[in-house]
Amino acid sequence: MFKDFKVEGDSPAYMQLKMYIEALITQGLMPLHHKLPSTRELSGLLGVSRTTVISAYEALERTGWIEAVKGRGNFVSRAAVHLEEPPSLINWNERLSPQAFLSEEMDLMKHGIKWEKGMIAFTSIAPDERLFDMNGVKRAFLDRMSLEGNVLMNYGYAQGYRPLIQYLTNYMTSKGVDLTEKDILITNGFTEGFDLLLTAIGKRSGRILCENPTHHTAIKMMKLHGFEPVGVNMERDGIHIETLRSMLNEQTFDMAYLTPSYHNPTGIVTSPDKRMELLRLLGEHEIPVIEDGFNEELRYSGAHAAPLIACAGTGNSVAYVGSFSKILFPGIRVGWIVADRQLIGYLESLKRAQTIHTSTLDQALLFQYLHNGNFERYLKRIRTEYKRKYEWVVHNCQAHIPMQEMSGEGGLHVFIELDSRLNARDILADCYKLGVVFTPGDIFFTDNTGHHTLRIGFSRVPEEQIEQGIQVIGNVVKKHLERSEAYE
Repeated sequence: MFKDFKVEGDSPAYMQLKMYIEALITQGLMPLHHKLPSTRELSGLLGVSRTTVISAYEALERTGWIEAVKGRGNFVSRAAVHLEEPPSLINWNERLSPQAFLSEEMDLMKHGIKWEKGMIAFTSIAPDERLFDMNGVKRAFLDRMSLEGNVLMNYGYAQGYRPLIQYLTNYMTSKGVDLTEKDILITNGFTEGFDLLLTAIGKRSGRILCENPTHHTAIKMMKLHGFEPVGVNMERDGIHIETLRSMLNEQTFDMAYLTPSYHNPTGIVTSPDKRMELLRLLGEHEIPVIEDGFNEELRYSGAHAAPLIACAGTGNSVAYVGSFSKILFPGIRVGWIVADRQLIGYLESLKRAQTIHTSTLDQALLFQYLHNGNFERYLKRIRTEYKRKYEWVVHNCQAHIPMQEMSGEGGLHVFIELDSRLNARDILADCYKLGVVFTPGDIFFTDNTGHHTLRIGFSRVPEEQIEQGIQVIGNVVKKHLERSEAYE
């Protein structure tokens, strides 16, 4: 015993010794009431300092693995040894909620495309970490910690870090938003913001109006909250207004979830005229709108399109959920909601009940980075990089993939509609064998359609692999087309 212990790596020696002794106890090599060597004896046996052994013993005692008996030494504790018969086991499949099963069923990380090293993966629309401004982040961290580091490490406020709220107030004002009688709540990214709104808004009909297709995570969250997402088909300039009008006359809805700019997955930007008509129609039916401010900053050409909440003026029907996650450090889980002040008050209480507050350290780091003027410089650089990639992707898709239509006016992906006879999942299976993966489009549809569509995310794919990967997809599509024509 102890002969095979060696101090390795950067972890403190006493922690390595602590874990080693824990393993011996767990394996039954040191049973209940077994006496451990004295600190002096063990330090000589292992060739480590006595301080190391004392620290390890103290840590083991604090965590209940051993107990010190005055005048006698250290012994394996009853708390560390299971003497009873093995406890009965719960069958969790019989005890879980429908929400647990549904979330597991819709979990793309478990049931989606299995990426393997070396593949060309068009599945991600996360930002390319190679473009992150790490020097700016380091400076922002040191700046903020030197100013109020001790405060940042304590509890914060449910509504959010006040300097960041003020920054975002100015930021949303610059987008044309009238903040009269509105307020801001900081959230843990878009996901928490959407979850809070789904929790807060009362369920009457149980239906939520949305675009078809729409954001897969949003579909999953709506279903987990017991809502039925009802999709309205899209045109090149946004949601189909006549279909929307008919649906509003035929059914009632508790709310609408819309992504008017660089829509996920289609990349479509809703036209200004349609934005105003959307608000008018939904307003007539008194339907609250949740606006997803997805990728608004990643426009590569044309004028900025005002968000719906800006088009609504002093109206209070739109709750805007914003996040920098697709352009700036998604690892910092910070998003925000802009909405009617009364609604924000209730959302703040919900947040306090559920998560207390968003990490103050993360909020402060983000604020300081923004305050230092880094964001504008970073945005200018990534627009140039992503625009070049976007144009290269569009060129190669048009050159190599037989398609009915392609959409995507900006952002980090394009959406492709193939011949309706094809199934994108069959194409994906063949592409996978050739080392290329993409996202099948059917996961974004609310009505089990879209089997002939796919999304190509390009943000993290090196430019030299884009043409190669798209050529593979195109060649497979051509083979499937030839096969389908041969059957006719």
